[in-house]
Amino acid sequence: MQKFSKQHIQNHFNHAAVSYDEAAVLQKEVASRVDERLELTTLAPNVILDMGCGTGILTEKLLAQYPDSQVIAMDMSPNMIHFAKQKLANTSLLGKLNQLFKPNRNAFVCADANHIPLETGSVDLIVTNLMLQWCDDLDAVLAEFKRVIRPEGLLMLTTFGPDTLKELRQAWAEVDDKEHINFFIDMHDIGDALIRNGFGQPVMDVEHYTLTYAKPIGVLKDLKAIGATLANAKREKGLMGKQRFATMLNAYEQFRTGDTVPATYEVIHGHAWSAQEVMKGPNRSKEGIYEISLDDIGTRSAKPFKP
Repeated sequence: MQKFSKQHIQNHFNHAAVSYDEAAVLQKEVASRVDERLELTTLAPNVILDMGCGTGILTEKLLAQYPDSQVIAMDMSPNMIHFAKQKLANTSLLGKLNQLFKPNRNAFVCADANHIPLETGSVDLIVTNLMLQWCDDLDAVLAEFKRVIRPEGLLMLTTFGPDTLKELRQAWAEVDDKEHINFFIDMHDIGDALIRNGFGQPVMDVEHYTLTYAKPIGVLKDLKAIGATLANAKREKGLMGKQRFATMLNAYEQFRTGDTVPATYEVIHGHAWSAQEVMKGPNRSKEGIYEISLDDIGTRSAKPFKP
């Protein structure tokens, strides 16, 4: 298991908060996809947790889709929380926020996914958009999700899969054998982890996105702008030689098509219900994971919440 430096992650996201929204093209698109998938379910949650909310890209959509719910936006970066509060305060949602949240209940909370400062069974819906790849102990995070979510509550997640940044990974591999890109967990391993931690009938699927750039350096600039740097605690520290960096950029050119170079992202979507037992069904694979069409989400997993 790789070990991440949480301080490194927090520092980079703190620095990236000011430039995040401009560069987070993919994050915005995936947040929209999560919002669309939630529309396929018949949910009426009292309390929603947006874990790893960043600058509030998905938080704003949740507030709009669930006007009668309390939405708690949580992130380990205080600067991200600050920008989320600032952005939502500048929208028409300000009045709604003031109306919804009790004086002793924060709408925006700075906290780590491993230690969520909420009561056991206090949340009806947990959403986490492109955050889990920054957690080095998936089981610990899912166990914490299971603690705070009520029985039959819904967890909806997205995270990056192994094909993410495959061009950049291959370009670096032609320079040296050091680790330059974070390791991303396979869809089936995430499904297994959900089952281990008490989530029943996980449904997983994958979408691939390709961003294009005029030059390879553009990929690196965007990653820096959103705070997405190597988080491994054993990463190489210090300045990198210009020659090695130039060699990597030249190696990246092998992927050029016409005027652009690609950056591939594999986005894993998953949802599961908090349950004591894993449900069985005809579409269950040998790994214990359900793979069904998006159209089935509304009929298979739609369970109305009782207020």
